[in-house]
Amino acid sequence: MLRKAFRFRLRPTPAVRQRLAQMAGCTRFLYNKALALNLNLLEQKQPILRYTKLCSQLQSWKQEEATLWLQQAHSQVLQQALKNLDRAFQDGLDVKQPGKKMPRFKKRGRQDSFRYPQGFKLRGNRVYLPKIGWVGMFKSQEVEGAIKNVTVSREGEHWFVSIQTEQEVRFEEEIVGGILGVDLGVVHQLTQSDGVQHPPVEAYRQAQQRLRREQRTLSRRVKGSNNWHKQVRRIRRLHQRISNLRKDVLHKLSHTLSQNHAVVCVEDLKVKNMTKSAKGTVESPGRNVKAKGGLNKAILEQGWGEFVRQLEYKLRWKGGRLVKVNPAYSSQECHACGFRSGENRKSQHEFECGSCGWDGNADVNGALNILHRGWEKLCEENVPVDVGCKPVEGEGVGLPVKQEPVGNCEEVPLR
Repeated sequence: MLRKAFRFRLRPTPAVRQRLAQMAGCTRFLYNKALALNLNLLEQKQPILRYTKLCSQLQSWKQEEATLWLQQAHSQVLQQALKNLDRAFQDGLDVKQPGKKMPRFKKRGRQDSFRYPQGFKLRGNRVYLPKIGWVGMFKSQEVEGAIKNVTVSREGEHWFVSIQTEQEVRFEEEIVGGILGVDLGVVHQLTQSDGVQHPPVEAYRQAQQRLRREQRTLSRRVKGSNNWHKQVRRIRRLHQRISNLRKDVLHKLSHTLSQNHAVVCVEDLKVKNMTKSAKGTVESPGRNVKAKGGLNKAILEQGWGEFVRQLEYKLRWKGGRLVKVNPAYSSQECHACGFRSGENRKSQHEFECGSCGWDGNADVNGALNILHRGWEKLCEENVPVDVGCKPVEGEGVGLPVKQEPVGNCEEVPLR
């Protein structure tokens, strides 16, 4: 069973737009109120209220004079907000997920959304939302599968509806297709093990000068005035355009790779650790802060984490697989003989092995190392894969590794 979401932009009237904002405001208020209650219980070293008890508390809050306006929102929408909070506490308190953090308070205008588990209707290019009514939408494709829930969210000045569906998909017992190693970078968005390189994402870099001017103009406005709000909306539209350009590049690239390859091997990078600030403290200030800040900006602009996330679920839709490998020394190790040394990489682009003499593009060499490690991981797990090619030693100087047909993993010489 495969779950898939179809996302469309809504066409609300001014009255409907106000109702959508009110519904999002009710869910945000309830989420923050329940979060404050549970955090207070944790400070007193008492057990937090789970979803069932929070729903009982919701009934009493609806009867209080100060929060009587919560009755204007759909009851199931409010319950879904409490369910999200309960899930956030489960993840934050789970010792098996050290990367998860405790839930934080929501702020108006940031990630405004609410979800309907039932009661909605879909007819043509309109969707019916309980307590809001029929809302038009730009329907760009047909919705396939059984509809499970509907989520309404706001990005910038526009409202969107995400329709989650469930459908049964049958895959072949063996994955058929090609295997590919991918090296993520800054100079190139990614480099494939077959030698193909893709240009970097420059959405933010191209709009950086304009964004600087608009923010400088905002600093001269009186906060809270009409001109201040107009300038805020102008900056918000610019940020939304940058985000859309980045997503467009990542979606097209991940779609192409998932369509043409059954297995894609990538590095398991910790982007959050890689982009930590180098400022340090007052007692122990950092070095090369400006250079590190520029590198962090370039890494975040490429959207490595979002690209891997998109590629993973798109491969799963096609019956393929994403393999994450250890990235240690992938740029210093020779793919042909396995010799590892920091002197192998002569520059940003040049690689020359000090043992066997292989030389070529450094990023292509890294992608080939990722391909080898991914293949080793598949063979260790005994995954039934017939990818139609294997990594073997290349011939010539400066050429990527050639590929020959193979039947199974046992026949593959990794070096």
